[in-house]
Amino acid sequence: MSRRRSYPSRRQEHLPSRPTWRCRACGCAWPCSAAKLRLLGRYREDRAGLLIHLTALHEEAAAELGDVISAVVLLDRFVSWARVRG
Repeated sequence: MSRRRSYPSRRQEHLPSRPTWRCRACGCAWPCSAAKLRLLGRYREDRAGLLIHLTALHEEAAAELGDVISAVVLLDRFVSWARVRG
């Protein structure tokens, strides 16, 4: 009989830390590369849903970072990378 042990995960999720919108795990501007990969995987069959989700997060970030980072930079950071290319 084998027993599985449950160990706490040492891997921290790449989630945003608000109000700075930096990644909790790696400290990069969120969404970091790991967060983008996770989001692409989660929304693999629903690109429109991904864009809606990212647009909502973009609006929240713009409200908190609007005095620090331009709207164009935030749009590129949050939404533009997820658009279908080509």
